[in-house]
Amino acid sequence: MAETSLNGPKSLKHLFLTQTGISNLEFIPVHNLENLESLHLGSNHISSIKFPENFPIQNLKVLDFQNNAIHYLSSEDIQALEQTTNLSLNFNGNDIKGIEPGAFRSKIFQSLKFGGTLNLSVVLKGLQNSTTQSLWLGSYDDTNDQDLTSAMFDGLCEISVESINLQKHSISDISPATFRCFTQLQELDLTANHLNELPSGIEGMKTLKKLVLNVNSFDQLCQVNAASFPSLTDLSIKGNMRKLDLGAGCLEKLENLQKLDLSHSDIEASDCCNLQLKNLSHLRYLNLSYNEPLGLQSQAFKECPQLEGLDLAFTHLQVKGSQSPFQNLHLLQVLNLSHCLLDTENQHFLTGLVDLRHLNLQGNHFQDGSISKTNLLQTLSSLEILILSSCGLLSIDKQAFQNLRKMSHVDLSYNSLTGNSMDALSHLQGIYLNMAANNIRIVPSHLLPTLSQQSTINLSHNPLDCTCSNIHFITWYQENLQKFEGSENTECANPPSLKGVKLSDVKLSCGITAMGIFFLVVFLFLVAILLIFSVKFLLRWKYQHI
Repeated sequence: MAETSLNGPKSLKHLFLTQTGISNLEFIPVHNLENLESLHLGSNHISSIKFPENFPIQNLKVLDFQNNAIHYLSSEDIQALEQTTNLSLNFNGNDIKGIEPGAFRSKIFQSLKFGGTLNLSVVLKGLQNSTTQSLWLGSYDDTNDQDLTSAMFDGLCEISVESINLQKHSISDISPATFRCFTQLQELDLTANHLNELPSGIEGMKTLKKLVLNVNSFDQLCQVNAASFPSLTDLSIKGNMRKLDLGAGCLEKLENLQKLDLSHSDIEASDCCNLQLKNLSHLRYLNLSYNEPLGLQSQAFKECPQLEGLDLAFTHLQVKGSQSPFQNLHLLQVLNLSHCLLDTENQHFLTGLVDLRHLNLQGNHFQDGSISKTNLLQTLSSLEILILSSCGLLSIDKQAFQNLRKMSHVDLSYNSLTGNSMDALSHLQGIYLNMAANNIRIVPSHLLPTLSQQSTINLSHNPLDCTCSNIHFITWYQENLQKFEGSENTECANPPSLKGVKLSDVKLSCGITAMGIFFLVVFLFLVAILLIFSVKFLLRWKYQHI
């Protein structure tokens, strides 16, 4: 790169030189880089991070060296970064083999990433007496997992760090001693660590707020030994490799827990979820999606009255009784029930959700493909977002949504609805309406005022009729293109001569043609002659009979 190549931009803040073949930082021109905040040099051939003496690094916040050929870090290299504050430094994919002792002494970073390094002992010893908010030491799918020992973590005792990621490693001799130097952590990620339990007796982890145990092999939730982490507010055990038994009261010591993710873990329970979630009175977000069938009794979440978000997507819910399993969740705002095989005929199923704003019912079917005037949505007066896509709907009663007056987003895509179904939305204004992939052929002219008062409409992938019977809608559509999304796929299906033509390009002539006028004049002329002869005949007949 020429020395003058960056002379143009005077306030450059972010510079990406990824995969440019750079092998030496001397190649980077220094002109106009005084305001530089991030420098991305990934996937090159750089072996040293030594900057030229006049390189302006004082404002750098992000320095990315991932996937280069850096194997050794010297005190001189790191000393050059002393002018920066709260720097995020990325060495992922470099396999650091050595760090000069004391190179990071007294240095403060926002984050440090050494992912893919085969010998973590080298990194942890090299970082002694440094401070960083986040330390990323994970491995990757295309890197051989390294068996870690508890002794390797001794170097952590000399590092001030709040968050550590150790994904895709394996700790061969895990014991309470393994966590001896983890006592100052606030976040710990042990994703894919081949864990089948955490040892009991772990001490000193009172500051830990977030624990990630995704993609491990627990048989029962109690094997997490949650009591060792009394201050947890966020726990994730997503994608467990074995069928996870929730047990009873396994998390009851986590009185401060606010977020719990147990999705994709083959969880099955005939009576969920009060016993399993005992004493989690401060829980705000719960994810039980993509699991096996769950049986829900009345007030199934009585132990979690503070819930604001609940995700049960793709989990077959077997509701016992006619009462709502959610009736005590007065603070719930987001509920995902997509593909849950619900009994939508139970009108009391959603009772009690007085503050619900977002409801996803995608993939659940209604009896006879119709939403009637009395339905399970009637009690949701605070609802703003409603998703009913792929529900096999054929029709919607005009008053089905009459009590839902706060809605701003309605998704009815991938059903078999006709244009008349939009009559159910006549009381709403300014909404986003998705009617894509339905069976809409003709939009009656009396529905145009309803469409006119909406903000955004999607009618793509419908078999629209582009004949004179639909001329009023086509004309209005072409005059209001700014309201529509998916216009590229809003096409004619009929007549065959216009199939595939975008609705915005259709030209129809539905008035009386010249030939039509000629035949009309001839017709009227013949009628007039016939009328004259009829009158003359009647008058003659009258005089003959006087």
